[in-house]
Amino acid sequence: MSTSRSPTRIWPLAWPIILSNITVPLLGLVDTAVVGHLPDSRYMAAVTLGAMLFSFLYWGFGFLRMGTTGLTSQAMGREDDSDIRNLLGQALLLALGIGAILILLAEPLISFGLYLLDGSEAAMSLAASYAHIRILSAPAVMANYAILGWFLGQQNSRVTLAIMVLTNSVNIVLDLVFVVGLGMTSDGVAWATVIADYTALAVGLWLVARQLKLLKGRFLRQRLLRLAAYSELFQVNRHLFVRTLGLLFAMAFFTAQGASQGDTILAANAVLMQFIMITSYALDGFAHAAEALTGRAVGRRDWPLFGASVRAAARFSLITAGVAMAAFFFGGDHLIALLTDLPDVRSTAGEYLPWMIVMPAIAVWSYLLDGVFIGATATREMRDTILLALAVYLPAWWFTQPLGNHGLWLAFTAFTLVRSASLAAVYLHYRRTRWTSAAMPACDQGIQDQG
Repeated sequence: MSTSRSPTRIWPLAWPIILSNITVPLLGLVDTAVVGHLPDSRYMAAVTLGAMLFSFLYWGFGFLRMGTTGLTSQAMGREDDSDIRNLLGQALLLALGIGAILILLAEPLISFGLYLLDGSEAAMSLAASYAHIRILSAPAVMANYAILGWFLGQQNSRVTLAIMVLTNSVNIVLDLVFVVGLGMTSDGVAWATVIADYTALAVGLWLVARQLKLLKGRFLRQRLLRLAAYSELFQVNRHLFVRTLGLLFAMAFFTAQGASQGDTILAANAVLMQFIMITSYALDGFAHAAEALTGRAVGRRDWPLFGASVRAAARFSLITAGVAMAAFFFGGDHLIALLTDLPDVRSTAGEYLPWMIVMPAIAVWSYLLDGVFIGATATREMRDTILLALAVYLPAWWFTQPLGNHGLWLAFTAFTLVRSASLAAVYLHYRRTRWTSAAMPACDQGIQDQG
């Protein structure tokens, strides 16, 4: 592939991801809207707390998606079908093992997680019931991460679209059936998600079986059953694990501090977080495309293609961020009204809406550069920058506590700004020293040395 084709390659890869990603915040919007129209805000608070707990428990293992994408895309660049096949086998075995452990440790994990989130007594009781249902989907969620990462690494984003649209459609329909039709409140939201996760796994495995017929090579016993054969996967993923836990801690801390200010603030922040989710899933479409393209460029050691892919993804990302800012500025109040008809929650969310308007301009670089660093498997740098951002976030929250919820949003905005700025600084440094044809040996060393 020539570098001149890279900009046009971003969009064919990105649009199915964007469409599939949009179904995720759409699901969040439906979850919020369904419980937001129940007669008591504690149901929304319970779903918010439970969903945050599982964002931490499940997406803490999101390295199964990200690491698999980076390594698979580099194997694509090397045109190594056997490696592509065995990376899937390793990722699935690891995923199922993690899922089984999460179910076995469900009781202490749920109890400790909800204790840290510290909501009201009524909301916590409902959240615990929600969580004990959601944990049943752990093996399916972990395996789905591996499957989606594997297909994305092969630049097959249409499969991601097919799986995500089907799964989230099932989830949305079951939300309405269980909550609106059967009156199951927050438990109905949980059961809808569990059934949808296993639907995704069934469809994903069917698509995997079709794709494997197109690949040369075979599964190798020594690659799948020997712990030493997992060293590359572990090496890349251990830093991603810390990075993801740091990011989820920032989100969980935000939710917990909102909850400590009462159920109305918690519910209002949950509504506004849907704005961030909408933006993030749109921007992630270009970030995921960058993962696949930059990873393949690294596999080929084609640094001009690497740079052209990043520039193309950046252009699309900036346009998307600008559109999101305009949409929130002109239509934010209407979107809040769609999500809840509780007067106190509406008015409170409207008070903090300006934070949502500026957020896309700050966050856009962190989404884009996450994709670039995943494709290059530069995971240690991702870990270090998230730790730096947390080192700013927590003191910022401490000093802004007198500002109440505005102070909490200010601290979270500072966290996002530091994360974007530090990733950008590392990227610019590596483009001069590692990710360039003039320094190919150094770059190769940098890719190998992730320990």
